[in-house]
Amino acid sequence: MKLKPLPLPRHRESLYTRIAGHGAKKPVASPGHDVIPVENREGTDSRRGASGMLAWGARTDIGLVRSHNEDSFLVQAPVFAVCDGMGGHAAGEVASSIAVETIAANAPLHADDVLLGAAVEAANAKVIEGAKTGKGKPGMGCTASCILVEKNKVAIAHVGDSRIYLLHAGALVRLTHDHSYVEELVDAGEITADEARVHPSRSIITRALGNDPDMYADHFTLEVATGDRIIICSDGLSSMVEDSEIEDIAVSCVDPQTAADNLVSAALAGGGHDNVTVVVVDVLDDGSSEARRTYRRRWLFGGLLAIVVLPALVTGSMALYVRNSWYLGNNNGTVGIYSGVNQSVFGVHLGHLVDTSSVQVSDLPAAIQQSLKKGVAVDSEQAALDTVESYRDQIDTDKTDAAITADKAKAKSDSDQGASDSSQSAGATASGGE
Repeated sequence: MKLKPLPLPRHRESLYTRIAGHGAKKPVASPGHDVIPVENREGTDSRRGASGMLAWGARTDIGLVRSHNEDSFLVQAPVFAVCDGMGGHAAGEVASSIAVETIAANAPLHADDVLLGAAVEAANAKVIEGAKTGKGKPGMGCTASCILVEKNKVAIAHVGDSRIYLLHAGALVRLTHDHSYVEELVDAGEITADEARVHPSRSIITRALGNDPDMYADHFTLEVATGDRIIICSDGLSSMVEDSEIEDIAVSCVDPQTAADNLVSAALAGGGHDNVTVVVVDVLDDGSSEARRTYRRRWLFGGLLAIVVLPALVTGSMALYVRNSWYLGNNNGTVGIYSGVNQSVFGVHLGHLVDTSSVQVSDLPAAIQQSLKKGVAVDSEQAALDTVESYRDQIDTDKTDAAITADKAKAKSDSDQGASDSSQSAGATASGGE
């Protein structure tokens, strides 16, 4: 989880200490160290591993000048961190060790940068507490740069001048802002980034763990994609190797452990004036492939569900419609009441006789007789009974009207016949008198 402490001091000045050392020589590659193998060096340590979505490699090295290593690193997927200690022997390494242990214990379960920042701030409190209780020495402190990778999200929390880089599509981008005196000079436009690397006051940091109880961590969340590479490093790398060379090395290495080893080697070849620690994390799967698989599975399941369920829904809806439908039809010459519809599907008739009546279809008007052949839809069984009764009333009315009309016609015929008979009798009488 963390680097085993190794013997060797590194002191950093306070921002309020007099800035001295102007005119110090620019670090150059040590003679004979243009290419330095890191595998079997004394004072080096490494960790590598992989999960389904991430692969990582880490290496720390004592460097070529220091006598012990004050750096610590954390590889506890999906949480990774580098802490660069300061305060000298039995202080800097203690501070960085406390920091990585506290970050590991307090890191969130998901890519929440606020909670990750809170873990770094908890580490600050622990480092301060350690100095007060004699675990380490007063004035000890460290930087902290950490990430938590979750699918296509990376939460970042950062304090000090250790750095986090992102290699995306072959281009290297620095994600963190150094909390250092020279970075303030760069921000003010007084020096360039390249000049900051070799500036005599480059070791002065303006924010670190271990000094201020109210210290806060920078924190933010970014999106990453499959194929991205994240580099976390102490300033033992960034002060020895230009960003352009870091990019070239990161691009050229296939796996993260090789990248970490080659970056440490480059720092040693550049002078190795400080401890150097590099953690490289590769994003193997940002979750998009699983999302696509999930989408395809849902689409396939939805399609199969539609194939199975849709016909069932149609059939069920049709059955419900048929069950709640009523109509009147011709039942062998009388009006019958039917449940369903007067149609057939695949030879199956969708209506059945529920009740009969004495109403003769032949007694109804021709238009109604024709409608009964097709089926006269009604809203309910009661509506069907009411309609049959209306047919019966209509027939009775028609028959009554017909009888009255017939009676009137007969009465008129009888009246006309009587008048005719009277006229003939009067004519006969008149003929006899003559």
